[in-house]
Amino acid sequence: MKHRCFDADALSIDKDSGLSHGIKMRPTVVIGFVGSTLDASKIGPSRWNKWRPTVGLCMHEDLRVDRLELIHGDAHEGLARYVRGDIGSVSPETDVRLRALNFANPWDFEEVYGKLLDFARSYPFDPEAEDYLIHITTGTHVAQICLFLLTEARYLPGRLLQTNPGRGKDPDCVGLWSVIDLDLSRYDSIATRFAAQAAEGSSFLKSGIETRNAAFNRMIDEIEQVAVRSRAPILLMGPTGAGKSQLAGRLFELKRLKHQVSGAFVEVNCATLKGDSAMSALFGHKKGAFTGAAADRPGLLRAADKGVLFLDEIGELGLDEQAMILRAIEEKKFLPVGADREVSSDFQLIAGTNRDLGATVAAGGFRDDLFARLNLWTFELPALRDRIEDIEPNLAYELDRFAQREGMQVSFNKEARRAFLDFATAPDALWSGNFRDLGASVTRMATFAPSGRIDVATVEAEKARLKRFWTGGSQAPDPLAELLDDAALGELDPFDRVQLAEVVRICRRSRSLSEAGRTLFSASRTRRTSANDADRLRKYLQRFGLDWARIGA
Repeated sequence: MKHRCFDADALSIDKDSGLSHGIKMRPTVVIGFVGSTLDASKIGPSRWNKWRPTVGLCMHEDLRVDRLELIHGDAHEGLARYVRGDIGSVSPETDVRLRALNFANPWDFEEVYGKLLDFARSYPFDPEAEDYLIHITTGTHVAQICLFLLTEARYLPGRLLQTNPGRGKDPDCVGLWSVIDLDLSRYDSIATRFAAQAAEGSSFLKSGIETRNAAFNRMIDEIEQVAVRSRAPILLMGPTGAGKSQLAGRLFELKRLKHQVSGAFVEVNCATLKGDSAMSALFGHKKGAFTGAAADRPGLLRAADKGVLFLDEIGELGLDEQAMILRAIEEKKFLPVGADREVSSDFQLIAGTNRDLGATVAAGGFRDDLFARLNLWTFELPALRDRIEDIEPNLAYELDRFAQREGMQVSFNKEARRAFLDFATAPDALWSGNFRDLGASVTRMATFAPSGRIDVATVEAEKARLKRFWTGGSQAPDPLAELLDDAALGELDPFDRVQLAEVVRICRRSRSLSEAGRTLFSASRTRRTSANDADRLRKYLQRFGLDWARIGA
């Protein structure tokens, strides 16, 4: 009797797993269906000239099957016993156990999956002591798909086993076998493609900008994974202008490209929804529901059906609207204003806020149950001043946006570019409006650029303009309030308080104690022959019970 095995590449995979002949290994258990057609044969010697998958898998010299769990329906019990007998004659060491499992309709996916799931949950698996192979060559196509899905989900803690009759004209009752490991990282070409696709998805979310901030890049990688694997709400936190709205739009486009949504992207600034109009705008209303309701209005939630709803500044919503949003997320249903019948909308929610929602919950301004629902996937976008290494790649992006919008290509000359970057990345550059500030700044310089080239004079004018914006706005919050208690603050003279507050602000915009010292003592340090600015700053902070680590925290 002739024995054939699979190709060398597949063999090397299984040797690593301890499945090949001659290696001390754990017992191997195969789970599969009896094949009502493929495993059937006429009684007599001629049956050994036919490939029968279940019998053949027990005849390989390089695959030892210690136990075979053979699933069958009552109608095929005789065939299962016949197959067990033949296996006993060619592989007496294989323990064949018949498992009766009946389906009213073997082509009903829900029934087949449900009963196989029950089988998997009740089976006494012991992955520490046994290796499991799930044979997917036999059974209906529905059964094979269900076995694949249950293995992929780890309800069946094994690997997929495929058998086939081999190639060539000579009859072969043994055939070939191969194991599919669902850990795709083990397959170099597939892993490389997946890595490239993941990088492509992350680049897409960043609008193709080659960002350099490592923490931001890691966060975008995580968001990309969540976006393609989950439909749960996503919460984007961060200051105004950090890019929450743009990122939400790119998330929608990514999901649309992957055919995960078919509806629209609906963006709502919740800060603009006030009073009775908020309910109507979000959930719609029936004609005559209130004065001025001259026609039915579907509402923004229904407009986002099968798509993505982005609720920017969700912390501005009233408590009643929050309650209805929570029910719409969980049950996909809500009641329009003035209606007596619920409507449905199946959307994915992305929420944005510049508030600390945890603190808002504690103050009673935001529902804790809605916050808990949103807080599964929470990502905090950093301010621009915390990503100063990303200012340079964003310059090119903003110039491209200007060119697309205005139809005119503009660039920096070398000196002007250096001058702007030195100013933009300095510790005292506030960028209080974050990327909105940067985008507006580039637009102004590009508009005023003579002959399409931004020169040093244009940059100097913009620097002065930005400084006026940053110093002429509303008073910034006192950084000392979160570092010192009321008693310590009360002991400070107004002179010391103003000076210390500015020192803390400079420290928080600096990457190190030394950089902060150089900024704070930039004039006096040039008049000294020896200077240790970091030590000088450290001693100053110690006067008030502060240190670098505490300020950074």
